[in-house]
Amino acid sequence: MRLPNLAAFPTVPPQRGDADDQSHGVHLPRSVGGPLLQVARRLLMAVAVMAAAVVIVYFDRSGYRDNVTGEPVGFLDSLYYVTVSLSTTGYGDIVPFTDKARLLTTFLITPLRILFLIILVGTTLEVLTERTREQWRLAHWRKILRDHTVIVGFGTKGRSAAETLMSTGLPQEQIVVVDPSKGVVAAANAAGYAGVVGDATRSDVLVRARADRARQIVISTQRDDTAVLVALTARQLSKSVKIVASVREEENVPLLKQSGADSVITSASAVGRLLGLSMISPSSGAVMEDLIQQGTGLSLRERPVTKAEAGRSPREVEDLVVSVIRGHRLLPFDHPDAARLELTDRLVVIHRIRAEEESHPPAVDPEAGTPRRGPGSWRIPRR
Repeated sequence: MRLPNLAAFPTVPPQRGDADDQSHGVHLPRSVGGPLLQVARRLLMAVAVMAAAVVIVYFDRSGYRDNVTGEPVGFLDSLYYVTVSLSTTGYGDIVPFTDKARLLTTFLITPLRILFLIILVGTTLEVLTERTREQWRLAHWRKILRDHTVIVGFGTKGRSAAETLMSTGLPQEQIVVVDPSKGVVAAANAAGYAGVVGDATRSDVLVRARADRARQIVISTQRDDTAVLVALTARQLSKSVKIVASVREEENVPLLKQSGADSVITSASAVGRLLGLSMISPSSGAVMEDLIQQGTGLSLRERPVTKAEAGRSPREVEDLVVSVIRGHRLLPFDHPDAARLELTDRLVVIHRIRAEEESHPPAVDPEAGTPRRGPGSWRIPRR
């Protein structure tokens, strides 16, 4: 599909609404069980309170009197007395008449009645306070969120991008998913990601994801024209954010770059080249597949030059150097200008991941030099 010229797309200025508008459609992950599990837990607590009260009354049944039949109080009478006493004030047909029974009713049965009512009313109170607590969680999340990664489109490509980023040490709390499907965002929430439901071509949707304060945006939409509009909108919100986009057709790459994308990946061509390479040389295809799969085997990564490596040749570095980044230039490892490494250079290397690195991702962000938490380490607690 060939896209029209960029001038054909209207530009919409960013719109910033109030806090309620910016929180609409935002869904945060929760580390709690489902509603049925919560109801079952409350019912078990209520039954436990009733059982404790029945045991207390039954063991002191001689201190109670049945005013209707005059017969001794049995187990069923104890259960009946506890049921009407915990849920109401009682009917007066079974009453305590000894001092011990009255003390037990005062100091044990009455507190259990209060606890029983609290458990039953707790569900109603939770429903009434849920909106307030959710608004507080969203406000707190929006306040602390910055320098994060926004992934637009959480299909196969988006999920793979998120997993790759987390395998390099990016905390899961620093990833926000944007997708027009509520089901997709719900699945992302279940996996621990914060999500925004909406059309990412609209500036207000990206503002909800705090794209204006993001460090990088990954565009992995299903359509190339959608990717162009998302890139345009994201670039309007932030001139410094790094935008990486995926397109299906190679002829749309220049249009994506013109719309503001820093890097464009042609998914169909990349898969086709990998298929052809695997046909010609299955071993070469296996190596490329190993490089693509982050976290195990061979890994392609970018890192700074260490002090020990400064002044040396790329061939003398422990890792296999593929390219040298000097300023804004990307130099092959055998380029004459890259014959001696400088301390300000960055290297693109092929690195074999050791066993300890597979289970323990980098603890320090190589860009910012700040400690990182491992993937999946974050949940916004429910209080």
